[in-house]
Amino acid sequence: MHRVVALVQPVQSVFELGCAIEVFGTKRPGVPQHYTFETCTETPGPVPTTGGYAMTVSQGLSALKTADTVIIPGWLPVEKPPSDLVCRALLRAHARGARLVTICSGVFALARVGLLDGRSATTHWARAEQLRREFPGVRVEPDSLYVDHGDVATSAGAGAGFDLCLHLVQKDHGAAYAAALKRHMVLPPHREAGQVPYTPPPPPGHALDGLLTWADERLGTPLSVDDLAAYLGVSSRTLARRFADRLDTSPGAWLLSRRVAAARTLLEETELPVEAIAARVGLSSAVNLRRRFRSATGTTPGAYRRAFRVP
Repeated sequence: MHRVVALVQPVQSVFELGCAIEVFGTKRPGVPQHYTFETCTETPGPVPTTGGYAMTVSQGLSALKTADTVIIPGWLPVEKPPSDLVCRALLRAHARGARLVTICSGVFALARVGLLDGRSATTHWARAEQLRREFPGVRVEPDSLYVDHGDVATSAGAGAGFDLCLHLVQKDHGAAYAAALKRHMVLPPHREAGQVPYTPPPPPGHALDGLLTWADERLGTPLSVDDLAAYLGVSSRTLARRFADRLDTSPGAWLLSRRVAAARTLLEETELPVEAIAARVGLSSAVNLRRRFRSATGTTPGAYRRAFRVP
């Protein structure tokens, strides 16, 4: 049996821990049990949680000595460095071949231990810039649901913890076993690592003198980068420089991302056919929408609608 141990700490995020428990630690009728699941903490005893209650953890860090997979299910506050004892326990586990996995903010603990130096990693989009700023040796990939290096794996927001854990299950025991787990958990189709997380649009502070709002209201028209530049009365080169400075993207890429975001909303909230949605968001045809949508999100409009359609 593959031994999975979650390293918890006060204050423990309950959802992130729950992701790991559901995938690795829950017995399900008709589904073979390939994992054992345990928790440990630096100081055994009551551990407060984000849910307002305390859970009792009886095992100390010695539990990591024989773990096959160590999971860090969130790390709050992210600014808190792991103690020397925790650092040594994680480094020893890694050195003897254990797989180290983080969910959401758990990546900060692993980064502070030094195991992500020179590697790519991901975390929740709201923490990506902080991770990049505090750990310049880590290549932050905010557009990835998870990043798996084999010995070390990180996931984006808490929900992406399910995607990473199920990816590891599939890697360990095959697609059929992972599919059986997903069916029992009533989860939507598995999202691959390269699928872009569904992040919100840029904040209002990046208004670019009203251009973004103006463009958002005209997505159904054949807007071009030249049209955006003309609205501000600047050259295309100046417009590109402003987008790079304020939004860290190009005008064309931003415009496409807004069209795709509008398509997502229509897929979620309406029953319009894909052809009609393509026309409404300025992508001209169903073929073009499918191609752009898959490139941007890693899935098709049909699969997205099945997973996220609002009843």
